[in-house]
Amino acid sequence: MFLPNSNASEEKAKRRKVLGKVEKWGLEIIPQDIRKDVQLTAQEIQCGDPDCAPIDTVVTIVFGSGGRGMLGLPMHPNDVTKELLEKSFPTEDVLRKWFRGEEADWPPERYDDGEMPGLRFEVGTRVECRIGPSQWAPGHISQLWYRESNWPPDSWAPYRIRLDDGRDIFAPGDMDQIIRKERTDN
Repeated sequence: MFLPNSNASEEKAKRRKVLGKVEKWGLEIIPQDIRKDVQLTAQEIQCGDPDCAPIDTVVTIVFGSGGRGMLGLPMHPNDVTKELLEKSFPTEDVLRKWFRGEEADWPPERYDDGEMPGLRFEVGTRVECRIGPSQWAPGHISQLWYRESNWPPDSWAPYRIRLDDGRDIFAPGDMDQIIRKERTDN
């Protein structure tokens, strides 16, 4: 018997299971003494911009006090690991401010010393960039700490890349799931 919605239901259940795992990890990262008063949700967001990851994972954190924030991982929820989530997650200080209902920027607008953090690659480095769920394109780093004029203040992408096909794109994060050193497999 043909059931047209059975595949859709199965896919939805799989997606919910993966997002549930991300939510569980997020709750484990939040300090235990403020965890009881938090609502944490993970969502899969499709990006229509050809310069961004096709699917992002967005985590929203809301405390009973009204304090809130979010973080985005430029990758499909299946690719999120607890380690990557921990690296992207707000600091304990930021979480405690949200818990108290105070404003706190995440990611931080500026670093205390006014400098941008170090990156893995330098201008000119040969890299491969993820341009689809399983597609990678070769190119080279053309600029560090790239931003466009229509982006919110203090929003930056770690890298601008000139692909070998002539397109200019940016990498929204400095992690191997988005940008990696070019492989020299023969």
